[in-house]
Amino acid sequence: MPDTKKKPPDENSMFGDKLPTTCTSSDSKPLNKPVHSVDDDSQPIKYGELIVLGYNGHLPNGDKGRRKSKYILYKRPKSNGVKPFKRHLVTCPQSSKAVQDSALHSVSYTLTRNKAIIVEYQSDDDTDMFQIGRSSENPIDYVVMDTIPGHIRCSSENNITQSTISRFACRIIVDRNPPYTARIIAAGFDAGKNIFLGEKAVKWYSGDEIDGLTTNGVFIMKPQGGFAASAQPGVWREVSVGGGVFPLRESRPSPLKSCQVITDEDNILSDGTLIDLCGATMLWRSALGLISAPSEHEFEDLVGEINAGRPQCPVGLNTLVLPTRGSLNLHDKQPYVYLNCGHVHGKHQWGVLDSESTRTCPLCLTVGPFVKLQMGCELSLYMDSEHPTFCFNPCGHVASEKTVKYWAYVAVPHGCHGFRAICPFCASPLIGNPGYVKLIFQDHAD
Repeated sequence: MPDTKKKPPDENSMFGDKLPTTCTSSDSKPLNKPVHSVDDDSQPIKYGELIVLGYNGHLPNGDKGRRKSKYILYKRPKSNGVKPFKRHLVTCPQSSKAVQDSALHSVSYTLTRNKAIIVEYQSDDDTDMFQIGRSSENPIDYVVMDTIPGHIRCSSENNITQSTISRFACRIIVDRNPPYTARIIAAGFDAGKNIFLGEKAVKWYSGDEIDGLTTNGVFIMKPQGGFAASAQPGVWREVSVGGGVFPLRESRPSPLKSCQVITDEDNILSDGTLIDLCGATMLWRSALGLISAPSEHEFEDLVGEINAGRPQCPVGLNTLVLPTRGSLNLHDKQPYVYLNCGHVHGKHQWGVLDSESTRTCPLCLTVGPFVKLQMGCELSLYMDSEHPTFCFNPCGHVASEKTVKYWAYVAVPHGCHGFRAICPFCASPLIGNPGYVKLIFQDHAD
């Protein structure tokens, strides 16, 4: 992150103003400087960031209010975390004190029509709570809507007829003291500070323990080896309302629990953990982990070194410029790539076949898609600080080799029981094997 002074968040929203790391935006507010240890009003402690995959630094229609492409979690001036306190067996949960009292947080597990267990929560001075969901009601700290892949995205995102993301999808609990451990729990409290699991919801009750799963579930995946150049994708798990970790069900809305809780795994959000809400996937980056992410200045230097080689179009012989800010209007300097071979050209009409997007490469005569290169400019998604010399197929988003190869092997949940690899910058499903190509520049022509 750039070393600029940030504006402290107010008490109503602990998510600071956000500006895309390298993409253009109408928002002119300064970038937030990572803060890890100073605990005062001018420098609030930053816990981490949540980045929604597929938006490359900003929503198509701009970041507005609590709905953004990236959300920054700061230590709150006053704790608002809660923890389980006691359980009640009731015959009419709607009329119980724990449910009706707006000052109490509670989770209601309906066992039968006339029997329910209510878990009452009490304040926890040692934690901060952040809630995520589709609802725009006040209890939700940030609003997440269904992600439309870039290859079918239009100027408006209002063509989602029925969302699969829960209105109160999940909550993140962060320890207020170092090392600021963050944990994710399925379901969020509504405006009445209640969570209700209906009679048909997946739940189990044994002795003093009760837990359950939400309808479409909250999935997490922790990378093996940390979020670094050597990372490998981990195994997807489901998180329960009580914070337990379980294997995935056969399908997301399946009424049956696949097996018992996995006791040797936890719901702690390690750096690089993916969170899937059945409609949108988010990446958790811890404040400590972001230290190793490339800064905007470092990234511009890396791109500048490529441009310093003065790459040329072999057909038009004009100099090409790899952009550092999304898809700038570069006219004849805009680079394009043949996705089947990786040769980089400018826009030209040589070798056009049946469609405008299918061409014959003049250098190797390989036939394939011919697309414009776009910079992957959400730097929190990068695995290292190397030169951006690879791109995803079919979208043409450019990133470093390790970054492209890691995301090409990450299978992101799709639908009720499917998985597929996507470009993290636009959410377009990858095509071919391996789903990316190395860029071949005709540079240093002088």
